[in-house]
Amino acid sequence: MVSKYVAYILRRMVASLIAIFAIVTINFILFRVLPGNPIQLLFRNPRLTLEQIRTLERQFGLDRPLLDQFFIYLANVMQGNLGISFFYKTSVTDVLIPRIINTIVLVLPATITAILLGVLTGMIAAWRRASKTDVVIMTTAMGLYSLPTFWLGGVLILLSIYYIKLPISGMLTYGVTYPDLTSYLLDFLRHFILPYTTLTLVTYGEFTIILRSALIDVLTEDYIMAARAQGIPTYRLLSRYALRNAMLPTVSIIAINLGLVVAGAVLTETVFSWPGVGRLIYDAILNRDYPILQGAFIIVTISVVLANLIADIIYGYLDPRVRR
Repeated sequence: MVSKYVAYILRRMVASLIAIFAIVTINFILFRVLPGNPIQLLFRNPRLTLEQIRTLERQFGLDRPLLDQFFIYLANVMQGNLGISFFYKTSVTDVLIPRIINTIVLVLPATITAILLGVLTGMIAAWRRASKTDVVIMTTAMGLYSLPTFWLGGVLILLSIYYIKLPISGMLTYGVTYPDLTSYLLDFLRHFILPYTTLTLVTYGEFTIILRSALIDVLTEDYIMAARAQGIPTYRLLSRYALRNAMLPTVSIIAINLGLVVAGAVLTETVFSWPGVGRLIYDAILNRDYPILQGAFIIVTISVVLANLIADIIYGYLDPRVRR
């Protein structure tokens, strides 16, 4: 007999597959209602004759009925074929994959650091509620949470130019030949510090505020009072009794943030010229490179759906009531 938890996971997986199918369908429809002829956008040659345009449309299957195009599109997406970039004149997959790797290298460590710091300071602020420590932590968290990314990035760039002397753009120094792996890694780390710091600081406050709020509610429960009366040490009380229940609302926020790791951070990557997906999306909008936008949209939305599926599974484990 299938347990309630397994049945719950299967239901969530089916719902996620339906969501992914809807995303792929919307992606197909959305870019076909946009203005402009895709052949003229792809070749960008004003001297193309009407006959040449019709020939190219036949070659790319654009003269077929919309339903046929949809099934061809579905088959291509399932094979990882996301089309040809208008601007780069090569496969969208070949353009996207290196950018996704660059983005994950930057955004994943920053997000994990922000989560760990946010959970830690959120626990301290909740436990020391209404104290000076709580005020300092919450003022810092709310201040950082409200800061515009481009503003903080700009301040760090100015500090670097006048004092810190770190690279302010790119992932590596352009045109340099590295004699060994150590030199390569040191140059990468010098470029990594400023965008990593910016991303960590602007996302850290969110986790602190949410966890503190959830933890304060849990700390007023009767079972916590009883545990306090029994003299259970503070660390054990917070980590073993209170944090598990307080993590329920935080899990959703963590899942969404991890899902958006693939999307990159458009503003941070643009400010620091980091060659990731966020910067690629920004350039694709400027160049009207619809296949790149289409491919990025699919990958980003699917990663968010999968992250939410993982969050639902964790949620079901932490709180058996949601399995019904």
